[in-house]
Amino acid sequence: MKAKYINPFTDFGFKKIFGEEASKPLLLDFLNALLPQTNKIANLSFKNTEQLGQTDSDRKAIYDIYCENENGEKFIVELQKAKQNYFRERTVFYSTFPIREQAEKGNWNYNLKAVYCIGILDFKFDDYENEPEKSEVVHTIKLKNQNGKVFYDKLTYIYLEMPNFKKTEEELQTRLDQWLYFIQNLEDFQTIPAIFKDEIFSQAFEKAELAKLGHPDLDNYENSLKTYRDLKGVIDTAFGDGRLEGKQEGISEGILKVAKALKANGIAIEIISKTTGLTVNEIETL
Repeated sequence: MKAKYINPFTDFGFKKIFGEEASKPLLLDFLNALLPQTNKIANLSFKNTEQLGQTDSDRKAIYDIYCENENGEKFIVELQKAKQNYFRERTVFYSTFPIREQAEKGNWNYNLKAVYCIGILDFKFDDYENEPEKSEVVHTIKLKNQNGKVFYDKLTYIYLEMPNFKKTEEELQTRLDQWLYFIQNLEDFQTIPAIFKDEIFSQAFEKAELAKLGHPDLDNYENSLKTYRDLKGVIDTAFGDGRLEGKQEGISEGILKVAKALKANGIAIEIISKTTGLTVNEIETL
């Protein structure tokens, strides 16, 4: 059966639903569903998604979505389509940019605004095999001391492990449940489920309907969908046959093999760089 709605795990689909100026009410509703009641956002403004280093030779960061609320707090929202080595380290690295950009020249007291890094993961963690977290969907991480007490409450990492979300429409209880169900099943919907009749989700389904896209957007989506499938296939195969697992000394070789495969499949160099952690120059020489 032909899809009626876009796949939100593609770059195009994700940014169409959450990353455009007209999508701001949807992103606002999603973030407020994810955050505690005490951290509700009234307004958002989009910021430049490309973050540069202090010098031309420094590695830069390119976010899927980067925004700021009315209090100056920063929100990075990233879609992670396929598992990769060190993706959590990459998240921590990315979080340093909105921290560093708050530095003021001259006399400054180091009072920082909060930074939230949110990752929507289209794969499962590999390190919760025998732990309670194995089946959890939402992983919230803060900087804590040895007794579990929060040492610094202005840096929060939230990972949404989407394959663990298995609720049916009848089991949805919270606004976050609704959003996760929407993201997880959007491409398979042929009609709008009864639970999504409010104005926000009506907007979301309207933006996601393929028939509403013009020819340029439809072409961009088809290319994005092909990239998503190729990327996921290559990365998942690499993990499946062990090329991205094992000892540290074998990891670099595995990443290079995957980068070569992605490049051979016509994946854009910027996407390969984001996925593997290799620089553009390293990929161009493969």
